[in-house]
Amino acid sequence: MSKTTELAEKLAALDISKMYENDFFLTWEKTDDEIEAVFAVADALRDLRERNKSTKIFDSGLGISIFRDNSTRTRFSFASACNLLGLEVADLDEKKSQIAHGETVRETATMISFMADVIGIRDDIYIGKGNAYMHEFVNSVTQAYHDGELEQKPTLVNLQCDIDHPTQSMADALHIIHEFGGVENLKGKKIAMSWAYSPSYGKPLSVPQGIIGLLTRFGMDVVLAHPEGYEVMSDVVEVAKKNAAENGGKFTITNDMKEAFKDADVVYPKSWAPFAAMEIRTDLYGKGDFDGIDKLEKELLAQNATHQDWLVDDEMMKLTKNGLDTLYMHPLPADIQGISCEHGEVTAEVFDRARDSLYKEASNKPYIIAAMIFLAKVKDPAAALRKLDEEANPRRAF
Repeated sequence: MSKTTELAEKLAALDISKMYENDFFLTWEKTDDEIEAVFAVADALRDLRERNKSTKIFDSGLGISIFRDNSTRTRFSFASACNLLGLEVADLDEKKSQIAHGETVRETATMISFMADVIGIRDDIYIGKGNAYMHEFVNSVTQAYHDGELEQKPTLVNLQCDIDHPTQSMADALHIIHEFGGVENLKGKKIAMSWAYSPSYGKPLSVPQGIIGLLTRFGMDVVLAHPEGYEVMSDVVEVAKKNAAENGGKFTITNDMKEAFKDADVVYPKSWAPFAAMEIRTDLYGKGDFDGIDKLEKELLAQNATHQDWLVDDEMMKLTKNGLDTLYMHPLPADIQGISCEHGEVTAEVFDRARDSLYKEASNKPYIIAAMIFLAKVKDPAAALRKLDEEANPRRAF
């Protein structure tokens, strides 16, 4: 029996009917079975590709990407995921659209969705805006579908918003599952989700929020570490506390990086901006107060500079469970001290040791995104995986 067939049987036992023709906004809105299903389909799609089997479930259709922030990994992961399933990708460049001329969200959403099966949106810059925009977009295409303007409602995949980065956190979780030999082995493992110094400001909170909102579901000992003043959204902290209580894990917050790293099985050091400051920035942009934005940026950079000791070096790694061999994670690109910046999140020595693992971590994302699309577009995903496995169609003929 192939790995894909084994995963299909596992999938068939899960209650995932609500994923069909649905969207993916936040991981904590999904059930345990639905989260498990994404992992199973992602692993199956990778297995099929590795065995040179075609994974195309579409013979036409579009995946529309809307990136309102810069991206490399997520942009190409979305394109790869769509291509893997047989969809072509069209990117909406809002600067070349009619949005500047007053085109509404309802109109934009409908006009780009005539042949679309999936819409991937990244909108992570402004607090209180990104996830709300995604919901407005989905409401618009849903209404257009019900009104007969669209033959189908495209599925939305959150490629990062102000609250969560589900494709990243799911890819990260799958990496940890692979490293520890199964999700059942995560219980009790300690992960330090830590702030780290960066010479820039304004990095989204959605990565640390996504990690604490997801990994607390697996009974892990999740520690969120940051200097005072770098708090994340309180609503997400409550999600993490609830998850930990329900799943036999732990969730704690510390202002001491060394305390977080002590005896950790996994470390995830990543810079982010203070939630309170990002609320102020959003308000300033709304008012068009660019002098205020410039002043805020200078204040935040000065605040960051007082925490340059929040750095991952060999001495910090030696505090962990397995020392220099402990699993180091990052969504990339990292601020590498002495390479990409004078002072940064991590030393070149630590990063270079982890490079292969980091690239494997990133390689999960196309499969995670493809799995989200697959589960939303295929009514019987277990049967579909079996069919793909049984068919002799090669991905490449020669």
